[in-house]
Amino acid sequence: MLGLKRIRLILLAVVGLICGGLFSLGDNVKAASNNVGYSVSAKLPSNQINKQNSFFDLRMNSNQTEKLQVKVYNVTNEDITVKTAIHTAWTSSAGTINYVTSTKTFDPSLRYKMSDITKIQGKSTITVPAKSSKTVTANVKIPKTNFNGVILGGWYFQRTDSKVTGTVKGAGNMKSQYSYVIGMKYTLGKVPNPSMSLGKVGAGLSNYHRGVIADVRNTTAVMIPNLKTTTTITNRDGGKVVQKAKQENVQMAPNTTYAYPMLYGKTALEAGHYHLHMVVKNTDHEWVFDRDFTITKAQANKYNKNSVDNQGPNIWLLVGLGALAMLILVLLILLIIYLIRRKRRKDEEEEEK
Repeated sequence: MLGLKRIRLILLAVVGLICGGLFSLGDNVKAASNNVGYSVSAKLPSNQINKQNSFFDLRMNSNQTEKLQVKVYNVTNEDITVKTAIHTAWTSSAGTINYVTSTKTFDPSLRYKMSDITKIQGKSTITVPAKSSKTVTANVKIPKTNFNGVILGGWYFQRTDSKVTGTVKGAGNMKSQYSYVIGMKYTLGKVPNPSMSLGKVGAGLSNYHRGVIADVRNTTAVMIPNLKTTTTITNRDGGKVVQKAKQENVQMAPNTTYAYPMLYGKTALEAGHYHLHMVVKNTDHEWVFDRDFTITKAQANKYNKNSVDNQGPNIWLLVGLGALAMLILVLLILLIIYLIRRKRRKDEEEEEK
C-alpha cells in the first residue's frame, strides 16, 4: 500500500510545479516592464516659467502663437512607430488629474481645450529609425481673449509597432503598452482664486459599482490640489444616516467636473428621499454643500441589477480553480495507480523467485 506521507509529498510536488509556472509568468511581466525601447524629451522654449520643470510650463498671452517640439529617441536596433496626441486634462472618478486619455464630456465653464489650441504638425503617427531620434512639432494658437488662468493638458506618446520590446512571454497574445505624457500648462494673465460648486446628485454606477454620485465642479481656470471630502447621506423620511464617505488627496484640473462616487458595496440602493451634506477643503479653502435628492424605485432596481457588487464570485475564477483542482486530482490518481502497479510487479517478481 502507498503510504500517506508519500501521497502528501506527491501532492506538494504537483502544486509546487503549478505555482512555479505562475511565478515565472510574473517575472516575465516585471522584466518586460523594464525594457521600453524609447523615450521622449521636451525642448523647452524661452517663455518657460519654471526652468526646473521638464514639462511645458509656459507663460502665454492673448493672440500668441508658439511652436513646441519634443524629441523621440529610439534605443532599439529596429525602426519603431509612435502615436502622438494632445489631450485636454480632466478629473477622473478616482479624484486624479488625467492627462493620458481623452474625455468626451467637459464642464460648461471650460473656455479653451488644450486639444483645440494646440495642434500636432504633420502626421500623428511617426516612424523613428533604429538607434536614432525624430522631432515632433505642435503649433499653439492662443485666441484673442481676456482669459485669465490656466489651460492644462498633456502631450501623449504611445509605441504602436507590432514588435513591442516588452511583449509578455508565455501569456498568449498579451502585450504591454508603454506610453509617456509630457504635461502642458499655459498660464495667461492673473490666476483666479478657486471656486467650486455642486452639480447633480443621484444614484448611479461608477465602474459598474452602485452608489450615489455627486458632481463636484471646479468652475475656475486653476488647479485645486490636495482636497479632502467628508460626506454624509441621510434618509429624509426618518433622519437615519445611510452612508458616510471620505476621500483624501483629490486633485482637480481647471474647469472640470469630478463625478465623486460614494459606493454602497454589498448594500443595495433603496428608493427614497435623501439629503447629502458634503465638506470639501484643503489647507487654503473650504466649501460646504447641501442637497436634497431622490432615488426612484426604477433607479434603485436598475442600478442594483446592473451592479457587479451582487454577482458573487467571478465565474471564470471558479472555473479556473475547478480546473486546477481537477488537474491535481487526475495527476494524483495516475501517480497512485503507477506506484501501486509497480509495487505489485515487484511483489510478483519476488514470489516467482
